[in-house]
Amino acid sequence: MTGLSHSHAPWIQRQTELLLAQRGHAWLLQGPSGLGQYTLALSLAKSWLCESPGTSGACGICGSCHAIEVRTHADLCVLMPETYMMELQWPMSEKAQAEIDDKKRKPSKEIRVDAIRDAVEFAQRTSARGRGKVVLVFPAEDMNHVTANALLKTLEEPVGDVRFVLASESAHQLLPTIRSRCISHTMQWPSAHDAQAWLLAEGMQQGSIPLAMQASGGRPDDAMAIWKAGGALEDWPRIPAALKNGDLSVWKDWSVGIQIDAAHKLCHDLMALHVNAEPRFFHRSSLQGIRPDVRLLSEWAKALAHSMKTMDHPFNAGLMTETLVSQAQTVLNSKDSRKP
Repeated sequence: MTGLSHSHAPWIQRQTELLLAQRGHAWLLQGPSGLGQYTLALSLAKSWLCESPGTSGACGICGSCHAIEVRTHADLCVLMPETYMMELQWPMSEKAQAEIDDKKRKPSKEIRVDAIRDAVEFAQRTSARGRGKVVLVFPAEDMNHVTANALLKTLEEPVGDVRFVLASESAHQLLPTIRSRCISHTMQWPSAHDAQAWLLAEGMQQGSIPLAMQASGGRPDDAMAIWKAGGALEDWPRIPAALKNGDLSVWKDWSVGIQIDAAHKLCHDLMALHVNAEPRFFHRSSLQGIRPDVRLLSEWAKALAHSMKTMDHPFNAGLMTETLVSQAQTVLNSKDSRKP
């Protein structure tokens, strides 16, 4: 997931140093998932607020760094969907926490307008520790038009010493006016050596790394998530054939989200083969003999996108899996009319 720790990840460290050398008040960190946008954003926030910063970033030991580690820094405002706030252990407002605790509503999957208003008020306050203030927004695309517009004026004309860092995995979904107010930084892909070293340091076995990196399309965060998903990695190469045969066992112990993600990746690779491009997530040998009708592939991609949006509704997980496998089986057993 997006919130994995990139402790000692050299590609995050290099980008931290690069961005700290720049001047400005608002940054947009953008790129596909799994490259560490959130971690880089937090590294920048930590460095800006640090009491003893160096050219390479925060010291990691001062009172300010400690306050960020324990989620109590008075000069850092974190804007996230409440689902992410809970997962990454950031405190919510007392009102929001009470509403969720009292079962009055579920945690929001969007950045709420109440939180944006709090952030605007935060930006106008005096710095508590005297090192300025930082507003961190992640994933920035989870602001809807109302919340984005509420932030826009403060982003355009910040009051006092406040910096903004917006981290996004779908920057194209942001309002053009938001993008134009920020210094844009495209996330760097780690080298194979750096990614392997980090995955080893995080506990992944050496033998699992090549398959994990392939299944994730070379993204270390996603590689770690797949590896941790109980059996998902060892079954990865047999997914295409299993789905073609309607074999439900390939999804055993997988969350619905990982099932849909794997199906999306299979769909992507089959479309790539259709235009004579290389597959990204599966080895060619796993896709041998599967050349479905491209029209059905396109319809399947749309169905999977819809499933991703609705996967957290109170559906029966078993029925959801059966539906996903049935859809896949229909597509994978079709024939591309343009192939002999």
